[in-house]
Amino acid sequence: MTINDHIGKVFLTGAGPGDPELITLKAQRAIQKADVILTDRLVSDDIISQNANVNAEIIHVGKQCRTGFSTPQQTINELLVYYAFQGKNVVRLKGGDVSIFSNILDELETLVSHNIPYEIIPGITAAMGAAAYAGIPLTARGHSTAVRFLTYYKSDVVSDTYWQELAETNDTLVFYMSVETLPVIVKKLLQNGVDEEKKMAIIQQATTPMQHIETLRLKDYVSEEHEGLISPSLIIIGNVVNLYQHFGWLNNCNSGHEYFKTIDQPVHESRLIA
Repeated sequence: MTINDHIGKVFLTGAGPGDPELITLKAQRAIQKADVILTDRLVSDDIISQNANVNAEIIHVGKQCRTGFSTPQQTINELLVYYAFQGKNVVRLKGGDVSIFSNILDELETLVSHNIPYEIIPGITAAMGAAAYAGIPLTARGHSTAVRFLTYYKSDVVSDTYWQELAETNDTLVFYMSVETLPVIVKKLLQNGVDEEKKMAIIQQATTPMQHIETLRLKDYVSEEHEGLISPSLIIIGNVVNLYQHFGWLNNCNSGHEYFKTIDQPVHESRLIA
């Protein structure tokens, strides 16, 4: 690909799952050198306030998954081209990892078609951050040998055949979700014969002081009792969820002043706050 020396560079950058200290050094350096930052809504404000140059232009281009205002992907693509053609260093900052359930393919195609140089900087994805802050090893020996990252935002994303496979597998399932899809996920698994005793963890606002976790058996899930889930929420299903009671180390909904529980303080299941 031929590169024009007067064109800037775009850094497609993962910001991590919520805790601003989970950003990588490479991402931090890219933000510090950026002339323009196009940031998603799930990126911690602290990451930008602590790292961005005071002269950097900050543009919020968040998506709200069918609720609230969303920036069209075409607009984001056009902004990347517009600022790169001004010779500026542009950071496209995404929550979690830049390549997991994001629109990076659209952005890559746009950059390549305009001969704009780019770099991909990975980040800690939400699944890894949420699992770690819940004390749930996703492939713990003797509990699971594989993990699947899934999304379910419309009915044709997962086929009927694949629902049956998901119900039968002993793999750990991690659903990245808009909060309204949880009732359908549980219903589909139960309809396809999943073990009703299998545990599920509902993790809201993972890796932040407002993290809240509830674990329950699939057969005990009642959608009416779980209305008002806060986005972002992530679901872990599988035998590894049982480990939360032994190894969970972060209290639910702390104020931030006592972020870590003491070593002798047990973790208890609690109901979600409506």
